[in-house]
Amino acid sequence: MRIIIITQDEPFYLKSNLEYLTKILPDESEIVGCVVNDASPFGKKETFIGKILKTYNVFGFNFFIHYSIKYIKSYFSKSIKSFLIENNIPIINIEGSINSQDSLNKIKNFNPDLLVSILGNQIFKRPLIDLAPKGCINLHTALLPKYRGLMPTFWVMKNNEKHTGVSVFFVDEGIDSGPIIVQEKLKIGNLTQEQLIKLTKKIGMELISKSIDLIQRNEVKLIENGPFQQTYFSFPTRQDVIDFKKNGKKFF
Repeated sequence: MRIIIITQDEPFYLKSNLEYLTKILPDESEIVGCVVNDASPFGKKETFIGKILKTYNVFGFNFFIHYSIKYIKSYFSKSIKSFLIENNIPIINIEGSINSQDSLNKIKNFNPDLLVSILGNQIFKRPLIDLAPKGCINLHTALLPKYRGLMPTFWVMKNNEKHTGVSVFFVDEGIDSGPIIVQEKLKIGNLTQEQLIKLTKKIGMELISKSIDLIQRNEVKLIENGPFQQTYFSFPTRQDVIDFKKNGKKFF
């Protein structure tokens, strides 16, 4: 199975997870290319200064300093793109919308069987969704249909959930609304948000590998991702962060 990854240049957690995924891919599957969009953690394009100010204003000084240090350290470690080059995985350079005809042609030239979105930060339209014969799958670090949208690890903790999970699903034209391939439930306990992010992303790589294996063997049994139990969350406000801390939750 020829796989193309669609992701963003996220400096904190993605590289180690991609490295892990390459080690646990099922037999007869291969990553033949990777689209790496500019990092956009808030779900939309913003200037670098805009991202800095938004992070500081919403999450506060300690959060800002913690992730600023992590960001600086990322410059002295292997980047996502250097990891791809070292592992002979071609980088597919996309300018502008991933749904443009030029972008579709570039991806199609790699003859993919399956597209895998990890931290994809653009809404996929039907021509892209249908580009690969086996479809397009996406990772979401929550138990869909609940907690669709942005930053699910923040929201489950802010809302005092006892459990969360990880879902891998087929992409449709909605937001986190496609039929689910696999899910795994896990206990939150006393984890910090950073610990929960790392745990759910590691489990996510394992579930992506499992999903690819099921798709290869035509053994997928879809789980409904229906609208009746859905909840959706966008980017938190400063008051949401205050409530998060009042609930005794920690970012790191």
